[in-house]
Amino acid sequence: MQIEQARPSEATTVAAVLNEAARWIAAEGRPLWSGAEIALERIQRDTDAGSYFIARSNGEVAGVVRLDLEDPNFWPEVEAGTSLYVHKLAVNRAHAGQGVPLQLLDFARERTRSLGRPFLRLDCMADRAPLRALYERFGFSLHSVIRKGEWSFARYELPVQSSGDSSS
Repeated sequence: MQIEQARPSEATTVAAVLNEAARWIAAEGRPLWSGAEIALERIQRDTDAGSYFIARSNGEVAGVVRLDLEDPNFWPEVEAGTSLYVHKLAVNRAHAGQGVPLQLLDFARERTRSLGRPFLRLDCMADRAPLRALYERFGFSLHSVIRKGEWSFARYELPVQSSGDSSS
């Protein structure tokens, strides 16, 4: 699996994966992202900013993830510069069951480490038991559950040792 920063010209590719995932989740009766959150204009802006990464397997797009340097909406109390935040992790359905989410999370952990930030953090809807189990199997710990409007969100964190740490 090769994971690289999405180029601005790849925003439509990123949006296609996110929209496919949103349709799949909605068909299961569990809608996730609003149309505005995954609209091409929004994806283009984030891709232009260098926030999206694309995982490819044998040249085919397998998944995408957005990595943010700050998340004041879900983590307002966290000191700036201490974390990297995972958002919009999605797998191309043709690559489901191939470990793509874990590879994207591993990439995010390594990127966090390379940036010298001690934590990788994310949030998800609290009622998403399979997703929460995936994060917990990867090593994330539940930090807290918060409410935003009518929804509850589970916030997870993963301590990341910097490459300069010498713990053996």
